[in-house]
Amino acid sequence: MQQKTPQTQRHTIAILVDNEAGVLARVVGLFSGRGYNIESLTVAEVDHIARTSRITVVTSGTPEVIEQIEAQIGRLVPVHRVVNWTVSKPGIEREMALVKVAGTGDKRVEALRLSEAFRARVIDTTHTSFVFEITGAPSKVDAFIDLMRPLGLVDVSRTGVAAISRGPEAM
Repeated sequence: MQQKTPQTQRHTIAILVDNEAGVLARVVGLFSGRGYNIESLTVAEVDHIARTSRITVVTSGTPEVIEQIEAQIGRLVPVHRVVNWTVSKPGIEREMALVKVAGTGDKRVEALRLSEAFRARVIDTTHTSFVFEITGAPSKVDAFIDLMRPLGLVDVSRTGVAAISRGPEAM
């Protein structure tokens, strides 16, 4: 992961694209070809009739690098719109994670207690493990995972960031 210096900042960029073969590869290729790191990437169709998908990318860079990324993505032919939620009006970011914790006794009790405090749901349980589902801001998911480490964290699967603007306007 790219080290964040005082000049670099984390940015969430949403890209509305045609849902067709090769579009994701072109967007990701733009990042890799220029040495930009992708910290999170989510893609899903958002309009079946118009056949459009939203790609949400979380990356870090200086203001100049981020501006260059936005401009270069905007020039790709299947791209309809590029929005940087970090610099435009405030948006909402959420991520979901499945977190597996193995343990018995006090560690098991503490994992369950912390899951309640974080509003994580138990979706699978055995005599020696839990699988929790947690949804929230990426920082909340990070904090929950960090607290589970000493309690027997076994595995983590994260969806990546989904973001949307506040208010009635569409992207």
